Amino acid sequence: MRSPVSRLWILTGSIGVGKTAICQRLVAEAQGRGWDVAGIFSPGVYQGGQKVAIDAVDVRSNERRRLAWRVTGENSAVIHTQEWRFDPETLCWGNTVFETAVPCDFLVVDEIGPLELERKQGWITALSAIASRAYRLGVVVLRPSLLALAVRWSPAHVLAIRHPDQPLTLADLLGGEPLGVR
Repeated sequence: MRSPVSRLWILTGSIGVGKTAICQRLVAEAQGRGWDVAGIFSPGVYQGGQKVAIDAVDVRSNERRRLAWRVTGENSAVIHTQEWRFDPETLCWGNTVFETAVPCDFLVVDEIGPLELERKQGWITALSAIASRAYRLGVVVLRPSLLALAVRWSPAHVLAIRHPDQPLTLADLLGGEPLGVR
């Protein structure tokens, strides 16, 4: 059994600043070190420079599914925000991913938003995985407007992302803890 988390980080920043790109880099670094990495990252899908959809990628299996589409016109989706309509089957799949994510060395949750924290929809099982602390390092992407709700995961470190090339490594997040596999 893995020891409790050493660190939980909340990555925050404005839309399009590169939070997902940083998660992808950290996942690749951890996998390269032989860590058991679990969770989901959610890259945008772009057409003509516009974000038109969001995918969900299981970091363990690399399985990719369409999570959300931009709302256009009337929105009849059961699960939606003002900007996005979500695929219920992908949300169900993602919840299964998070149910089996912990224990692990590195848990990635990209992202937790108003669906989860305000409406109790979306990646609900991700909330339990985060709270379990059954990982060495956890990274949760959270929009700035929801930071006050992150108190539920205290203690956690908050890092504001300013651009996708912002240098950030596992060593930065672990604060000097050895990077070897436990």
